[in-house]
Amino acid sequence: MTKQIDVVVIGAGAAGLMCAAVAGQRGRSVMLLDHATVLAEKIRISGGGRCNFTNLYAGPQNFLSENPHFCKSALARYTPQDFLSLMKSHGIAYHEKHKGQLFCDDSAEQVIQMLKVECIRGKVEIRMPCKVLSLKKNGDQFEVETDQGLVLASSVIIATGGLSIPKIGATDFAYRIAKQFDIAVITPVPALVPLTFDAESWQVFVPLAGISMEVEIETGTKKQRGHFREDLLFTHRGLSGPAVLQISSYWQEGSEIKINLLPEIDLAEQLIHEKSTSRKNLGNVLASYLPQRLAEGWLQVGNYQADQRIADMTDKSLRALGESLNNWKITPNGSEGYRKAEVTRGGIDTKALSQQTMMANKVPGLYFIGESVDVTGWLGGFNFQWAWASGVAAGQAA
Repeated sequence: MTKQIDVVVIGAGAAGLMCAAVAGQRGRSVMLLDHATVLAEKIRISGGGRCNFTNLYAGPQNFLSENPHFCKSALARYTPQDFLSLMKSHGIAYHEKHKGQLFCDDSAEQVIQMLKVECIRGKVEIRMPCKVLSLKKNGDQFEVETDQGLVLASSVIIATGGLSIPKIGATDFAYRIAKQFDIAVITPVPALVPLTFDAESWQVFVPLAGISMEVEIETGTKKQRGHFREDLLFTHRGLSGPAVLQISSYWQEGSEIKINLLPEIDLAEQLIHEKSTSRKNLGNVLASYLPQRLAEGWLQVGNYQADQRIADMTDKSLRALGESLNNWKITPNGSEGYRKAEVTRGGIDTKALSQQTMMANKVPGLYFIGESVDVTGWLGGFNFQWAWASGVAAGQAA
């Protein structure tokens, strides 16, 4: 059965739901399609089930892209305060957890239901599970062939996200459509993802698994440099925690990361000072600055004698120990991949899109929004804000 409609939105995640609701409430006839059986699973599992739905401080500086200016227009026109107004209108309670990160007091399910209600208000027809078999353009019309029949539309919005978390249905659909219409794609890679290290060389750090601490972490240079102060977590396979998830978006294969495990102090100076005043052994001194297990493990890795009196050590040796902790340089061999990645870096080349509407410049009526686009936010609610903002931009235009 063939159906004629104004707007087809493919992908019923954060961006797709927002976009469909906005377009529908403008009076457009909208159909929202998704191959999944459950609505917006990525919202449901985010933030430990409470959905880190935005960040109070979200701005262009919190996003990575080959074209860093692209996101400015959409983010300026739909801000975190705009989304908070929507939350308040639905009576959803929330709280700030850390550095502007906002979470539902109750459950991520509330955000999903809110967006669903907004779609209902816009008379959006939601079809799921519904697979899109092909997409063609015939003059001013798009022909969307689905496993439930043919849909004809004047506008099609691709909101199918990236490759992250394949177990909940992530696919390369957006990139395939881009290729079909000769739209450039910036090579997708996993982002906000734990980093791994050569198993043999990491073996010495395996006993440190479970240790967590606040660090400064950086990688890259100039415009490609990422620098954060966040919590680091040692794991059996490598490094994780917010610090590493953040830096992973900036890390390039083969490059090193630098970690200051004691950002508050110049450890070399402290150790040399202790040398002149203390009768303690090195292990006890270091354990006064670091978690006991980390202090012991670090001395083993560096072939230091934990029971050696600090007063008997040379300044050179103490400086080397201090430097190893204040400026730890280590090169990952990869990441945990899309299986553990929260988002996908790269995607539809923003040079091919209008920053006001998200429409493809050379394919009138075809739009790309959300994670499918080469705009990647930091950890902490930024990617949801991009989903809302890009969804609204396309929803107002389509």
